[in-house]
This record gives sequence, C-alpha cells and structure tokens, in this order.
Amino acid sequence: MRNDMRDYRDYQKRKLSGSSDGRGVKVAASASPGTLVHTALSSVAANEWDEVFIQAVNTSADAVKLTLEWGGSTSPDDLIEVTIPAESGFTEVIPGHVLQNGAAVRAFAAQADVIVLHGYVNRYQHI
Repeated sequence: MRNDMRDYRDYQKRKLSGSSDGRGVKVAASASPGTLVHTALSSVAANEWDEVFIQAVNTSADAVKLTLEWGGSTSPDDLIEVTIPAESGFTEVIPGHVLQNGAAVRAFAAQADVIVLHGYVNRYQHI
C-alpha cells in the first residue's frame, strides 16, 4: 500500500473526549470559552488527525443558536454557528471535519443546558 493512501485499518473509532462513557456532552456555557467537547490528538504529522462527527439535540421548546469554537475562538475563522430547531432529534453539525495538534472543540449556546452534543471521532494515527 502506498504511504499516501488510507484504508479502514488506519483509524480507530473513539468517543468525543469531552464525553463521559460515550454519552452526550451537555452545552452548559452560554459564552466563550465554551464547554469542552473534544480535544484532538497532539500530533502535527501530515498523516495523523481526528475526523470529528457531531450531531446536536435541542431539548428546548425554542430554537437555539449553537456556536462551536473549532480549534480557536477567533471570529469568523474558528467559529461555526448553527440554529438547532426546537425539540429536535439529531441535527448534523459537523459531518467529519479534521483537527490535530491538540486543537480543542468547544461549544456555547444562546440558552445554557438545553443543547446536547453527540458524536464520535475517527482517529487516524500510525500505531
């Protein structure tokens, strides 16, 4: 196999590092810095990273704006904003974007304690 190609054996599926036992991460913060959702692996190698998948659930009767701090908190470069519909099931927020170098994903919402983030990470790393 060429070194620049990847296949299913190159990664391990993991829980979000901010999750307890694989459960959802409740967004308690309503401002920056947000609730810690995940910290990427510390490697800076070109072929090692975390591929992050996140879905949000809104338990409120109102739509709520969610802001993800994607590796930083600089606006608009590192912020991802999405409004999560009221009493929604899973709403896709991050469909598999990559991070590395210990970058953190944090979240805050316009209303505290009503958004719960679920997801997983595919960690690509030479073992």
